[in-house]
Amino acid sequence: MASIASSSSTLSTGFLLHSPTPQLGRRRKRRTPNFVRIMPTRSSLDDTSSLLTAAQYTVDTYVKSGMVVGLGSGQASGMAIQHLGRQLHRGNLKDIVGIPTSVASASEAAKAGIPLITYQGSSQIDFAFDDADGVEEGKFVAIIGRRKLQSEESIIQEKSILNAANKLAFIIEESQYKGGLEGSIPVLIQSLNWLAIAEEIDDMFLGDAEVWRRASIGQAGPLGGDFPLVTREGHNVLDVIFTSPIPSLAEVAKILDKVDGVVDHGVISKIPCTVVIASPKGLKVLEKLTADIVG
Repeated sequence: MASIASSSSTLSTGFLLHSPTPQLGRRRKRRTPNFVRIMPTRSSLDDTSSLLTAAQYTVDTYVKSGMVVGLGSGQASGMAIQHLGRQLHRGNLKDIVGIPTSVASASEAAKAGIPLITYQGSSQIDFAFDDADGVEEGKFVAIIGRRKLQSEESIIQEKSILNAANKLAFIIEESQYKGGLEGSIPVLIQSLNWLAIAEEIDDMFLGDAEVWRRASIGQAGPLGGDFPLVTREGHNVLDVIFTSPIPSLAEVAKILDKVDGVVDHGVISKIPCTVVIASPKGLKVLEKLTADIVG
């Protein structure tokens, strides 16, 4: 019976705590000099207001005049795009160009008055923000792509834009940042002979996950129904639905990368990376600035 192998070593990350009142920074003994900053605010907000606060903070802190900005997809990214548009309109920011990760973010940016360009492989992106379906606690490995895709969209473009950015920020809610993330990981596969690819992935995660082909319309199911989703590159999307917490997203990514016919997946690890966490208790900002030292 196949199962997900958990990482044999714990990710090494140093933690530095900052709060509104002075206190000594606490450093745990780790193998690598990575730092995480936690900056709580004292506001008490509902979920929507806290997400808006996180979106506005992300734009106000990291976006500077003259930047090329990758515009993410999702509720928080939509709020950030709207705020970015207002800042441009007010003259607080100038000469911003956006690169949308999806049709939805392009539409939101157009309504907000943000000039747009199309992503090319050689595009230079100063900063990008995006929603994430989950971020693995302490490891800054994220899942993207669970949202419903339109046929002209692809996780490949979203992931490419995020990886191309000099700096990346995920805007998420508190419940989305934890160890042992649950739910699905989207996997892009070649449409030709897709069933054999799906069966191979199913065998690898037997007992840990179910593998369904995503439908474009109608009811989802193992075979994707009568109208399976086909991305603009001509790929099918499998949702590998884990039935228990995922011990290590990095290990899952390694397994998927070895499967012939897998084009890409929704696991992303990008450094440097910032995670802006919205919470009714206040905003938390965590940063990982350097990659882990192996060996």
